[in-house]
Amino acid sequence: MISQSESKSSQETPVLEIKGLVKKFGQRTVLKNISLCFAKGKTTAIIGPSGCGKTVLIKHLICLLRPSTGEVLFKGQRIDELDESALAPIRTRIGFLFQAGALFDSLTVRENILFPVRQHQKGPAFKDADDLVRNKLTMVGLDGFQDYYPANLSGGQQKRVALARAIALDPEVILYDEPTTGLDPIRSDIINELILKLQRELAVTSVVVTHDMKSAYKIADRIIMLHDGNVIVDGDADHVKNHTHPIVQQFIHGRLSEEDLASLNVSSF
Repeated sequence: MISQSESKSSQETPVLEIKGLVKKFGQRTVLKNISLCFAKGKTTAIIGPSGCGKTVLIKHLICLLRPSTGEVLFKGQRIDELDESALAPIRTRIGFLFQAGALFDSLTVRENILFPVRQHQKGPAFKDADDLVRNKLTMVGLDGFQDYYPANLSGGQQKRVALARAIALDPEVILYDEPTTGLDPIRSDIINELILKLQRELAVTSVVVTHDMKSAYKIADRIIMLHDGNVIVDGDADHVKNHTHPIVQQFIHGRLSEEDLASLNVSSF
């Protein structure tokens, strides 16, 4: 493995940590003995080809998936062995933006944002609920859309509402699964700016799964690349751009390997 590991402070416990993480689905091993720490207030982008285990990895951080072997820790506490009731208060501190947004079509924007609040605590009074929704929508630039349904929103607006829902409980961590997928370059950059804004204004720790290198370079303090279940590069944007590993260069520049070209009976130029 070729990597530049982020140094681990002896004074501060990482917000999130995985130790020796292995994940198998039947006979297939998707993640192979991965150990990573995620520092408070930093944004980490996880890149790599489709099927390399990026989404599988971040789902372990909130225990939507459990390790085959290994450990997942939140602020020094092991969480992968907790049952669902014990996990509930921890999950209130971790927001998750799903790739497709995952809004409830039958609920208004207001109701979607309040859904996690109703699930994890007694609902606020009507005025407090309105204030909460207005505050979160203002953060993503959509105040005034409270009574819209998801079907009446563009793809970019749906992602922003889903992000407002992800921060409804004021989390310490936000996990993003392919937040710019399906968006045009302008709408993608709106999401990038919001990720930066939330890191700056809320001091959240962010982990972003993406295949969008322009986005990764813009938002990330640290970039990790997965390939074949392993971490093959780990460092800042300059480290990744200048990395000599051929698989890294092929991915960040969007180039097929000679083997891939040969399999397609296509000659390189």
